[in-house]
Amino acid sequence: MKSGKQRRAEIDQRRAQRKARQVAKQHAAKKLVRRPTGAVAVNPDALAPNNSYGEPLFVTRGFYTDLPFRCVDCGKDEVWTAHQQKWWYEVAKGPVFATAIRCRPCRRKQQTRKVDSRRVHLEGVAKKRTARTSLARTNPR
Repeated sequence: MKSGKQRRAEIDQRRAQRKARQVAKQHAAKKLVRRPTGAVAVNPDALAPNNSYGEPLFVTRGFYTDLPFRCVDCGKDEVWTAHQQKWWYEVAKGPVFATAIRCRPCRRKQQTRKVDSRRVHLEGVAKKRTARTSLARTNPR
């Protein structure tokens, strides 16, 4: 019969072997994929944590490539460049499963619309608050 220490040592050894095989398989997969011109290398350590069991394709292959997309607002065909993706995922810490859906002009319009609606909302809240305080002052209980 084996002791608990012996069993634990065997389990740890099997885990280490499994991890080594997994790392070797990942390195082999990365060697098979040649990086095209214009692609930018991924730094997986700089990505925001995503609490997912999987990883996006760009992390698996090890580089970003230019992604074409159509703007949801104006319908114009655009390209999300590899450098823009690197900035979004690694510097701005954006979600790794998010992609571009709006062109720059439509994105600016969306941002100004949100800022304006937030301003209008806060003005309404402030107006309501001042009305309540002035009402409380005129009608003491």
